[in-house]
Amino acid sequence: MCTLVLTVPVQGGTIVGFCGSASKPAMEEAARVFQSETGTAVTLNFSGSGTMLSQLKLSKRGDFYLPAAPTYMDLAVRDGIIDPETVRIVTYLVPVITVPRGNPKHIGTLADLARRGVTVGIGDPRTVCVGLYAIEILEKKGLLEAVGHNIVTHAHSGSSTAALIVMGKVDAIIGWRVFTNWNPEKIETVYLKHDEIPRLAYYSAGISRTSRNREETGRFIDFLISPAGKEIFSRWDYIATEAEARTYAPHAEVGGDYVLSPGYYSGGRK
Repeated sequence: MCTLVLTVPVQGGTIVGFCGSASKPAMEEAARVFQSETGTAVTLNFSGSGTMLSQLKLSKRGDFYLPAAPTYMDLAVRDGIIDPETVRIVTYLVPVITVPRGNPKHIGTLADLARRGVTVGIGDPRTVCVGLYAIEILEKKGLLEAVGHNIVTHAHSGSSTAALIVMGKVDAIIGWRVFTNWNPEKIETVYLKHDEIPRLAYYSAGISRTSRNREETGRFIDFLISPAGKEIFSRWDYIATEAEARTYAPHAEVGGDYVLSPGYYSGGRK
């Protein structure tokens, strides 16, 4: 499984993070700015949040974890990997439908994903947060079986899910709102109705119990949630506050757990 790694040149030590891949653009910029201001380098590993948790657990070398949904942070805390006293919310995520620029299949609603001839991609719900949210969205609206027949691929990370549209692999994905900002010339957003979003996600960061550089790691997390850090995330179209996120889904639950049915498998059907 491919993992993207960014290493900033070392000047004042190094901290290592394991991050959900949908955070990549903003986290790369934040790492560069933090290193330039403090001399501390930040090595960032990116993949699906579940994959990153497994790698953090196995490597025992990471300083912080930044998953795209609280479900995975809860698992990390429960398993004694992350110190719960250090967990902080960094930014919020809103699920949407993403389609190629021009929307050639004229997809306007969630139900359109079940139409004959429409191909759909999602993240692997077993390891990718946006894939798990996609399954919950479809299940809550009674569309999981109908749309499941059109799901032709499961991506291994959030960024790989977004790339399915850029590469022309599918007609639509259920992704995060920020994806369009990454390639606005190639993709566009179809917003879900308020009652089609049962849950809003957020990126949170927490320090590993095995961190060898807790002080600098804490400073980096403080930077992420500072006005300067929030400005970086805002430039990449991430959402800074719960209030703003709720404009897209006023009645959605924020955080909490959704458990994937054991009957769902990688072929996209029950």
